[in-house]
Amino acid sequence: MLSRIAESLFWIGRYLERADDTARILDVQMQVLIEDPGMDERTSCEQLLSVMGVENYTGQPNRWMLLDLLAHNPESPTSIATAIGAARESARRARETLSTDIWAAINTTWRGLGTARAMRAPDMFSWVRNRTAMISGIADATMSRDDGWHFYMLGRSIERVDMTARLLSTAALASGPQVAWPTTLRACGAYESFIRAYRGIEADRQAAEFLLLDRWFPRSIVSSLAEAERALGKLGSSGQRSGFSDEAQRLLGRARTELEYRPLNDIVFDLPVEMERLQRSCAAASDAVSARYFAESEMHTWRGGVVL
Repeated sequence: MLSRIAESLFWIGRYLERADDTARILDVQMQVLIEDPGMDERTSCEQLLSVMGVENYTGQPNRWMLLDLLAHNPESPTSIATAIGAARESARRARETLSTDIWAAINTTWRGLGTARAMRAPDMFSWVRNRTAMISGIADATMSRDDGWHFYMLGRSIERVDMTARLLSTAALASGPQVAWPTTLRACGAYESFIRAYRGIEADRQAAEFLLLDRWFPRSIVSSLAEAERALGKLGSSGQRSGFSDEAQRLLGRARTELEYRPLNDIVFDLPVEMERLQRSCAAASDAVSARYFAESEMHTWRGGVVL
C-alpha cells in the first residue's frame, strides 16, 4: 500500500477517536463541575488543560476556556473542531480508497461543525459521539479487511489508549471521586457493563480496574492495546521465530504486559503518573509506526508540537 494512503487511514482513525474521546473527557469535566459545587473550578480546569497538553493560554482557566480550547476553536490544536477538520483532510488525501459512504459521513460531520458550536455543551458532546460512532460503523461495514483496515484500526486503537489514559487521569485528579468515577464510566459507555461485571458494586478501585484491565470491554486500555498489537501483527507478519522486529509492537506489548502483570494497587497508587507513562509509550509507538511504514510522512502535530 502507498505510504500516503496508509498514513491517511492511520490518521483518520486517530483523529476521529480523538474527537470522540475529547468530547467524552469534556462531558466528564462539565458534569463533575456541576455535581460537585465544592470543587475549585480554576484548579480543576488547570489540571484538565495540563492532562490534555495545553500549556500556552492567557487568562484564568474556567469552563468557558475549556470549551473554547478543547471543543470549538478551529485554531486550537487540541480542539474537537481541529480533529474533525484534520480527519476530513486525511480522508480527502485518501479519497480514492474510501467508500463514498465514509467520505460523505466525514465530510457531513465537518460541515456540521458550525451548527454544533451553537448547541448546548452536552448536546454538542452527544452530537460528536454520535457522528464518530456512525463513521466507525460505516467503516466497519464497508472497508475490506486489508492493510488499509489494519492501519485504520491501528490508529484508532493507539489514540484510544492515549485518550482513555487522559480520561482516567481526569477522574483521578477530581476532588470528588464519588462523582467522577461513575461519570467517567458513563462517558466511556461502560457503566452498565461495569455494573454487570461487578454485580452492582460501585467503588473507585473497581472502576479503575475495569477501564484499565478488562479484556472484554473494547474501550479498556488493555483491550485497546491488544487490538493495536493485532493490527501490527497483520501488517508486519514476518514469520520470524523469536522476538519482534517491529518496534511499535514491542513498545505496545510491553505497555500491555506491564499493566496486566503488575498489582493493581501499584498502578492506582499514583494513577496520573502511570497514565502519563502510558501516553509516552503511545507516542513512541506512533513514531515507530511512522518511521517504518510512512516513508514520506507529513508532520502531524498535537499538543505543543509533539508528533503523535
